[in-house]
Amino acid sequence: MLKINNIETWYDLIRALHGISFSIKEGDVVALLGSNGAGKTTILKTIMRLLYDLKEEQPEKGTIEFMGQRIDRKDTDQIVRMGISYVPEGREVFPEMTVLENILMGAYTRKDRKEIGADIEKVFDFFPVLKDRKKQQAGHLSGGEQQMLAIGRALMSRPKLLMLDEPSLGLSPLLTQEIFNIIHDINQKDGVTILLVEQNVNMALKYSNFAFLLENGRIVRADTPEVLREDDDVKEFYLGISTEESVKGYKRYRRKVRFR
Repeated sequence: MLKINNIETWYDLIRALHGISFSIKEGDVVALLGSNGAGKTTILKTIMRLLYDLKEEQPEKGTIEFMGQRIDRKDTDQIVRMGISYVPEGREVFPEMTVLENILMGAYTRKDRKEIGADIEKVFDFFPVLKDRKKQQAGHLSGGEQQMLAIGRALMSRPKLLMLDEPSLGLSPLLTQEIFNIIHDINQKDGVTILLVEQNVNMALKYSNFAFLLENGRIVRADTPEVLREDDDVKEFYLGISTEESVKGYKRYRRKVRFR
């Protein structure tokens, strides 16, 4: 479904992505893991073409294909129409608009008006609390409700691929579990492929079928959640599980990343 080949993205004179390559199969849930500044969000923004202006093209190098078509030189609205939706970190709902108005904003690219009502009801099926608050201003919702609203709005474009940036950020463990249960349902019931950036590594590995580990703008590991959970370095530095040789392991791991 999505194929990224050797992309490089720069912020002014700083190279944020160093030859990133990976692919995603249709129907999968794929996690991008790593510390702050590793390049996870930059990958999502590069896919959506959100890091360029009239003078600078992003990515600087490489290609991005979606459903067999190159999208690395298309405008963001064209990419959305092709079937990719993006929920950015921090939710970014329209606070002065009602919940229902926010949801309708997700359908702005669509012309099949007769189907939009049915999709609104589908969003309310995933997020019943939004139906109860559909006339309320989005700015008055809790953090968890705003996250649900942001995901619901993204679903209104009928995406084939849904990209989520830190969906559990700032949420309680209970709400985090609820959000991930819904993400699982969106994938399993609606068949939407998911690309997920998440700091909660335990939760990301629980709900994904494949994961990429990033450091300093490079992919340093790519494997199934089952394999990554048993890796000593991943246990120590991302899952918080101490190992007997934690200091030696840390030095070994940093050396491996530095010279990758």
